[in-house]
This record gives sequence, C-alpha cells and structure tokens, in this order.
Amino acid sequence: MKRIDFMFAIGYQGVSAIVDKHAKNQYGRLSSLELAEKGFFKSAFCAALYDENNSDLSSIVGIYNNMSGDATVSVDSMKRLLGVFSVPDDISKVIYV
Repeated sequence: MKRIDFMFAIGYQGVSAIVDKHAKNQYGRLSSLELAEKGFFKSAFCAALYDENNSDLSSIVGIYNNMSGDATVSVDSMKRLLGVFSVPDDISKVIYV
C-alpha cells in the first residue's frame, strides 16, 4: 500500500483499501505536520506512522492536545482514538471514491 493511499484511506473491505480521492488530490502534497495544523489528524498520523517518524507522531499529538485542550492524549491513546495501529500488510487493491 502506498503512503498517500494509507493517509487518505477511509476504510477497508477484504484486501481492498477505500480511499478518499478528493482529499488525496487536494491535501496529498502537505507534510504530516501541515495536515495536523489544518486539523486532518488521521491523515497526519497515518503519514507519520507509515514513515515510522516518532518525532512527528509526538508533534501531531502535541498539536492535537493544544487544539482540543486535552493534555492527556499520548501516541498510544491517539492510535486508539483514530483506530489506526499499523500499516495493513494484506492490502492489494485500492478503490477510489
């Protein structure tokens, strides 16, 4: 699965990822931190998770905490909040909607 498809995946069905084509085209060029600053936390978090960039993951959580006013969110709790734990290995097809 490509990084940009993982960033804008809105769901999975079997071995297919369902990707938001409009969001991918409009926001796909932004960095993970730029996405977080615009409020696209799931896409930002997925980008940093795909890159295995721990400093960006922490920065995204910090941006989330500042925007939400909740300073108790950690990287692990953000994974649970967004429902994103890792890059799926078994995805072989992408469906754009």
